[in-house]
Amino acid sequence: MIAQQLVNGLVTGSVYSLFALGFTLIFGTFKILNLAHAGVFMSGAFIGYFAVLNGLPLWLALVLAMIGAGLVSYIVELTAFATIRGSGQIEFTALISSIGANLCLMSVAQRLSNTKVLRFPFETFPVAFYELGPVRFSFLQIIILLVVVVLLAMMMLYLYKTTFGRQIRAVSGNERVASLLGVNPALVYFQTFFISGALAGVAGILIGLSFNSIHFYMGEPYLLKAFVVVVLGGLGSVHGAVVAGMLLGIFQNLAVAYLPSALTDTIIYGLLFVVLLVKPSGLFGSEGVQVGVARR
Repeated sequence: MIAQQLVNGLVTGSVYSLFALGFTLIFGTFKILNLAHAGVFMSGAFIGYFAVLNGLPLWLALVLAMIGAGLVSYIVELTAFATIRGSGQIEFTALISSIGANLCLMSVAQRLSNTKVLRFPFETFPVAFYELGPVRFSFLQIIILLVVVVLLAMMMLYLYKTTFGRQIRAVSGNERVASLLGVNPALVYFQTFFISGALAGVAGILIGLSFNSIHFYMGEPYLLKAFVVVVLGGLGSVHGAVVAGMLLGIFQNLAVAYLPSALTDTIIYGLLFVVLLVKPSGLFGSEGVQVGVARR
């Protein structure tokens, strides 16, 4: 039973990590909380759903969800953040602006769905189960885990092994100095928001497939969990978001299996409280933050 819950938690946590990674990428680079990330996540699920509904194969729907959600994320950057960049107290202003952008995305989705819960056609994904000892897992769980692992690995390679990734980390350290060294901040803004949105879009369609439920409000509960993951892993820490997402998924599934359902959230936030008491900056954070690297 415990082994089964660990497997379920690992799959759930991998999706949490994927969602939170885009959230922490923007915060670690630009020091802003993008609350419209929930709307971008939901947009990816909607794009994937309508692509499948129009007869496209699921793999192509997944690609379109990535691209579409990435573009939606960049549009949010242009409309909600670019206009206030350079003004005083950008953190608070960006927070309010992102809330407005999120409400706009939710309103559009609400009109498109007529406030109904949308469901993928039954034949969208094959239903198959496998057993390995006491553990039973579905084909969908295997695919989710593989997709998330591949995307996380690609993300790490992109950030730490490519020129564009070095530019993102340079801007996260000091945008002005990076500009003087020849880095184009506008290009960094584009790729950061696009990648963040693409990851959220994939997470959206994976969650939509897992529960076969897509609705305009689906991003809000995951945004709250993303806050827990980001704070637990360390603000701005990419690898911290990955580890914390996995831990959150595992603890959540164990709590649901062995404790009264009313205590599940209490355990999760209690865990966060205990970790922050011991290490206020999170598991992999420090007093200052930037993408993947702690400031000294």
